[in-house]
Amino acid sequence: MAHWTSAVGAAQLARLLTSQQHRPAGPGSRRPPAYRALADGIRLLVLEGRVPVAARLPAERELALSLTVSRTTVAAAYEALRTEGFLESRRGAGSWTAVPAGNPLPARGLEPLPPEALGSVIDLGCASLPAPEPWLTRAVQGALEELPPYAHTHGDYPAGLPALRSMIAERYTARGIPTMPEQIMVTTGAMGAMDAICHLFAGRGERIAVESPSYANILQLMREAGARLVPVAMAEGLTGWDLDRWRQVLRESAPRLAYVVADFHNPTGALADEDQRRRLVDAARSAGTVLVADETMTELWLDEEYAAGMPRPVCGFDPAGSTVITVGSASKAFWAGMRIGWVRAAPDVIRSLVAARAYADLGTPVLEQLAVNWLFSTGGWEQAVELRRGQARENRDALVAALRRELPDWEFEVPKGGLTLWVRAGGLSGSRLAEAGERVGVRVPSGPRFGVDGAFEGYVRLPFTVGGAVADEAASRLAAASRLVKTGVTSDTESPRTFVA
Repeated sequence: MAHWTSAVGAAQLARLLTSQQHRPAGPGSRRPPAYRALADGIRLLVLEGRVPVAARLPAERELALSLTVSRTTVAAAYEALRTEGFLESRRGAGSWTAVPAGNPLPARGLEPLPPEALGSVIDLGCASLPAPEPWLTRAVQGALEELPPYAHTHGDYPAGLPALRSMIAERYTARGIPTMPEQIMVTTGAMGAMDAICHLFAGRGERIAVESPSYANILQLMREAGARLVPVAMAEGLTGWDLDRWRQVLRESAPRLAYVVADFHNPTGALADEDQRRRLVDAARSAGTVLVADETMTELWLDEEYAAGMPRPVCGFDPAGSTVITVGSASKAFWAGMRIGWVRAAPDVIRSLVAARAYADLGTPVLEQLAVNWLFSTGGWEQAVELRRGQARENRDALVAALRRELPDWEFEVPKGGLTLWVRAGGLSGSRLAEAGERVGVRVPSGPRFGVDGAFEGYVRLPFTVGGAVADEAASRLAAASRLVKTGVTSDTESPRTFVA
């Protein structure tokens, strides 16, 4: 009986390990023995979830050839991992990854910290803000008042409540994109929308073109669905999309789907201009690729230059509706706990998505749909989102100032919207910073979570979720983590401090 549930090839593991070589050899740094460095690299990959638990590792000889090291080095590294509880082996079955008894299983996405950990750890992993009160409470109260007629029905609305579908369609029409309710399906958050789209269009083994970097949880969803991810590199800074590269990839790889975040891209914060959107839609149409545009950040502009209007939506450049599928959500602009998303697509696509939903979640909770419909119909949404913009703007400015003071060698451009900073960490390994951050009380996701096969090891993503004194403390703890990485410290020499905002 096999004790492993997946396998990692020698070439793939070598790429992941090679991407970690971002530690400067400055004064006071200690270079570990080769076997120790290899064992630490594999352990980091397991702790970050980039190599799954119970994944069979390549044989010693195969990995030694891929890494161009001696088999003795690999054997010693494997033995060290076995001693520490990160590897198990059995004659005839090989060796597979594990976690020591008592350790939590590593998260493969960006799950929020449990509430009990928030007193000692500053969570920069989850790009979500507290609810914009009093609008959450008012929306729920309004929903309760509208609930009685629905309580007399079966409660299953696979396409979404008719009233909410109509309201979402009207909002697109008001943005200059004529839309019928038949073009809308309400989902359980944007993740629910993407899951449905991937299962309909991209079966196991199908190619999906993705921005590189891209949103970590969506990348993991696609991997779990069995998709073959085709990364398309973003341009430097906030200019965003290299359209010549996109056209080449779409032409040569012919992916079934392409996924983009054109509005304040997660994680870089880039915003595509109208010419980029037009050219991207044209390239997808020419290649026969369905283009999924994620609009979850579109209302989170933070600088006043966008108060008069954002660039035209991506679907606005697809008047026939045959190329672009749009995904929206209340979770980023309003509150992550409001798990309401939607899909805008051609009516026949919506019918196919709704039909397939019968074998998934059947429908989205009625009460939450009523709450979002109340917000849309009363003007509460606009006031809540304006409050959200103010929170994010203040947090962004506080975090930027704190980082520039505490970590002046870290590089980033300040986005004009969204919720995230994409930071080049001064030549350090993002994975090692994330590990060191756990020890000093700040949780930060490393760059490779947002890439494919170990890309972006020199980056971290920092969301605008804290401000004021908490932002100052977060930057101080990141500076402490940076010092640990620079000196090669691996023991718990610094411990988290309890911090109350």
